[in-house]
Amino acid sequence: MTSILLTTINAQYIHASLGLRYLLANLGELRAQTRLLEFTLEHRPIDIVEQLLAHQPKIIALGVYIWNIQASTEVVTLLKQVRPDIMVVIGGPEVSYEWGEQAIVHQADYLITGPADVEFPRLCAQLLSGPRPPQKVIAASMPPLETLTLPYREYTDEDLKNRLIYVEASRGCPFKCEFCLSSLDKTAWPFALDAFLTEMDALYRRGARHFKFVDRTFNLNIKVSKRILEFFLERMVDGLFVHFEMIPDALPDALKEAIARFPPGSLQFEIGIQSFDPQVQALISRKQNDAKTEENMRWLRTHTHAHIHADLIAGLPSENIESFARGFDRLVDLNPHEVQVGILKRLRGTPIIRHTETFAMKYHPQPPYTVLSTGAMDFTTLQRINRFARYWDMIGNSGRFVHSRPLLLGDAPFARFMQFADWLFATTGQTHRLALDRLFEFVHDAMVTQLDVPLALATETLSRDYHECGARGSPKFLAVTSRPASAGNHKINSSAKRQARHIRN
Repeated sequence: MTSILLTTINAQYIHASLGLRYLLANLGELRAQTRLLEFTLEHRPIDIVEQLLAHQPKIIALGVYIWNIQASTEVVTLLKQVRPDIMVVIGGPEVSYEWGEQAIVHQADYLITGPADVEFPRLCAQLLSGPRPPQKVIAASMPPLETLTLPYREYTDEDLKNRLIYVEASRGCPFKCEFCLSSLDKTAWPFALDAFLTEMDALYRRGARHFKFVDRTFNLNIKVSKRILEFFLERMVDGLFVHFEMIPDALPDALKEAIARFPPGSLQFEIGIQSFDPQVQALISRKQNDAKTEENMRWLRTHTHAHIHADLIAGLPSENIESFARGFDRLVDLNPHEVQVGILKRLRGTPIIRHTETFAMKYHPQPPYTVLSTGAMDFTTLQRINRFARYWDMIGNSGRFVHSRPLLLGDAPFARFMQFADWLFATTGQTHRLALDRLFEFVHDAMVTQLDVPLALATETLSRDYHECGARGSPKFLAVTSRPASAGNHKINSSAKRQARHIRN
């Protein structure tokens, strides 16, 4: 019998909800009456409702996030139209703050704000045995982590084989960056390390090879970080891949020694730079030692095989296009494998809202609440940067243009790539659905006609890139040359293919 259905709408199938698995693991006696069903944005809400109702549940719990709020609202609306007797409980970051005017909250029976690990089982017990609690909104606080049942045994064999495995050694964040929901945390709370590593070992023994840590500050506690790195080094095999978010200005020798021992294709760091402008950093309460950050990133690129993914945010208070360009050029000079150019989003509950009037911040009213204009960047400028970001991900981050990217960027990376982006959009009117052969052709045309790269040099380098990335078509510019040998024989986890392209660089 299924009394309780746990469900959410993931962005893609490869994602697996860690939050729902926490709820499932901590339901106690109700665990046997509960089932977890996950969907993706490709599923129509009406089809999701049909599948949910097929199980005849008494309670449906839905995880709501910024990427699924619109589809989730439609699902709840349909559920209450067809089966108003089924109790709908919602939770998640998108409905934990500023929820008063949200349609999905009005449609649902109950809302749990904050971490629901303890409050959700308590609510379900009341709903199934009665009487129903009178209050619709239940505010949950962080439970003592040692009281929680860890969720990792709720990952199925199919999950381990086909999906990202999300794990966390800690919750929360001590930093106060105002664009981030973690700025609302008072501190970071660690899980008991021995118990956590026991669960990681169990996952590893079951065949898990891709571990994505969701900790906001992996290297906050150096002793813990080193022990976790050593845990994976002791189990290193072909295909093992570990992802961490890290603060860039804290990298002592104890961590450097361990990081340097990871082989190519096994370790990725996501490093949030966000802005190199001191005024912007101060406005958003971001503490960052830029000199130390640069020193550590250069060390990572020259002394380790770690794949480095670094983030910048456009549209922050007081940041204009000139200061953003300086920050982009400075980051490109540090040579991370990927530079993620993001546009500021005004997440519900984040303190960034305090700058709205002072800096004329205007946001899209619909998710993901992207900034549309600021006092320092008008709408047209931010639209250009949006296109810049999309094209940069296709070209600068893809690992397919290793040899030609330096020619494309020259000695003024932001200015030259913006010139390219403006030209490409004017030429195609597209930011999506550009086939690989066409993309190579457009890059070739732009290098020669817009960026003054000699024809022979552009053709030679792009031909080399085209062959080395494994493409098999025949773009018009393609030089008649023999196909280069493979760049390497490293065995890479299939879920890290994009990172693998960067190994030859």
